[in-house]
Amino acid sequence: MLTQRGDAFVEVERVLADNVGCVFGHCLRAALIVRADNSALRSTLAKSIAAIEAACPDTDDPARRHGFAARVWLQGDSARAADLYGAILTDWPHDILALAVVHALDFHLGRRRMMRDRIAKVLPHWTAEVSGYASLLAMYAFALEENGQYRLAEKMARRALALDPGHPGAIHVVAHVMEMQGRVHDGLAFLAATEQAWGERTGLAVHLAWHRALFHLDANDPGSAIEIYDAQIATAGNTDISALADGSALLWRLQLQNIVIGERWRLLAGRWATHNLADARPFHVVHAMMAFAAAGRTAAAVRLAEALPHADINETSSLIPERVLAPPLCEAFIAFASGDYAECVEWLKRVRHISHRCGGSLAQCDLIHLTLTEAALRARQARLARALVAERTARKPTSRLNRMLQQRLAMQPRYQASVPPSVSATRDRTLSAR
Repeated sequence: MLTQRGDAFVEVERVLADNVGCVFGHCLRAALIVRADNSALRSTLAKSIAAIEAACPDTDDPARRHGFAARVWLQGDSARAADLYGAILTDWPHDILALAVVHALDFHLGRRRMMRDRIAKVLPHWTAEVSGYASLLAMYAFALEENGQYRLAEKMARRALALDPGHPGAIHVVAHVMEMQGRVHDGLAFLAATEQAWGERTGLAVHLAWHRALFHLDANDPGSAIEIYDAQIATAGNTDISALADGSALLWRLQLQNIVIGERWRLLAGRWATHNLADARPFHVVHAMMAFAAAGRTAAAVRLAEALPHADINETSSLIPERVLAPPLCEAFIAFASGDYAECVEWLKRVRHISHRCGGSLAQCDLIHLTLTEAALRARQARLARALVAERTARKPTSRLNRMLQQRLAMQPRYQASVPPSVSATRDRTLSAR
């Protein structure tokens, strides 16, 4: 689970098949489900919680506290569940299982500072001799990266790799750092050098292939990005919803550059359609919407949008940020796919100030900024486009993609927006009216 080598869930199921009353097995299974935010396994989680509670009547027992935190998550309160897992760490700073779960929950909730600080609090209790230390460093490195502390993040990730060469989580952090710093050639070389460690039988194989594709896009090499999509992302199983999200995110970036996608959107939308998205994370729902909108599956797009809980963007107390973000993001992607770039701009401007809390990493959330930039260019909103391109260039001055955007700005009076395949020229406008 900590290194994402192999399949931890299969292993814990084997343990529980041999010993159905194994309390630590149930704690681990609960942690895996909560950490993955896997709503499809809610009934399995409920069984493990019941087993923990039956075996551990003492409410102060660490295992019982794991069970209670998982139950709160099952009841739909991710923020309180994170606080309960965090409280376990206060009393048992070596409980890396609790740390792994709260690390994921903080990430999904967009609590970047909390994600970093929780690990900083327990770090003095750890040494290299303690099992799992490399994974602790990898988690800390990722938290540092998500807080913009890129140098220290890379240092910590490389310390983790020194202890556990080929640790996929640590490799992932280094790739993130290089992506955020615009170190395209370093990133491609690093992923090529470490591919044997992450390329097969790891939980990060598809996602690191996605990172490799991003480097190619930033180097203005969309052809290589498409090759990666076809060979390593499109081939992932339909059950891997994270791989589908990576697929949507990559194809959308290609579409923003007017790269011909062919049948890829239709096939990807078909894979999304096999999932019950009613209880899926809003982050995944938004990525499913990209596929439905771009593939022209109007009915599926409308059904998905209508099922989302709508709330005033300024009244977010009862909803986690990504749930508040999902409806306007879905509306924006529908508008863009139908060629209504001005409407896309209006939707994204409403949520731009909290777009970094989209439920994904900074690299993943950047798709919102990139879409807003492209929509502003196509809508001929030159002042806004100029400001957005300046922001991107300041963050990544060496990016070829950003230089291309600057060139298009200079040509803005002559720029003719090309309309990508739309969902429908007559899509249901009542969605926007809501």
